[in-house]
Amino acid sequence: MQKFIGLLVLFIISITATAQTKFSEPEVDPIQIQKNFKDWSVYQSKNIMLSRDFLALDALSTEISKETFLDQLANENYIPIRLKSEQGIYCYKLFTIQPNSDTSIKATINQIGFDALKNYKMEGTVFPPFSFKDLEGNLVSNESMKGKIVVIKCWYIHCTPCIREFPQVNKLAAEYKDRKDMLFVSLAEDSATQLKTFLSRKPLSYAVIPDMKVYMNEALQLNSFPTHFILNKEGMIAKVLPNFESLEVALDKESKL
Repeated sequence: MQKFIGLLVLFIISITATAQTKFSEPEVDPIQIQKNFKDWSVYQSKNIMLSRDFLALDALSTEISKETFLDQLANENYIPIRLKSEQGIYCYKLFTIQPNSDTSIKATINQIGFDALKNYKMEGTVFPPFSFKDLEGNLVSNESMKGKIVVIKCWYIHCTPCIREFPQVNKLAAEYKDRKDMLFVSLAEDSATQLKTFLSRKPLSYAVIPDMKVYMNEALQLNSFPTHFILNKEGMIAKVLPNFESLEVALDKESKL
């Protein structure tokens, strides 16, 4: 019996050690990537997607919840680095920001972490009461959206990143055009007149709802644009996303559920 217990303990230790070393090596040098803001920013935008599902490790390589991970990014002195892993497996670890790093790195990470944490906490909640007409006069409401996967893009005319992704979101909408259980809607701050003039030059394949500044500020409490929402068929918020890249990944997953 003692021999069995001893073997069981060794097995558990072995499994634990394997789990801890499986994601042991960062894909970039955590210190070198902090040398200047540009290098870090390029790495962050291409390799760290905080809206996706990932295994989160603290600075001591201990697994923590995603919420705790994002909270530490928002309020403490860390950068996130992806650890080397198999294709399709994502593990992010916190590394301490060095004293001589560009101060813009910490400020930007804190803001990114704050936004990501706020978005994460909205997941699983009911989309706020909604009943508005789009530019074509069609009523879009919580009731009309129920039973469908809904993609919502929040934007305004003078938001450069919002407009830059128009070709990508139009292509995405085209890819799902045969899905009768999917709906693409956009909420814009601008008036109907302004939007009709603007969209005649830069078309958007989504249904466009004008004059949504108050709703986005008060009901959705947005402080960053673009912001994308994915609602599941029960009208619950499945994902809140900061850009097209994260939207594309999340929608592919949601559309297969």
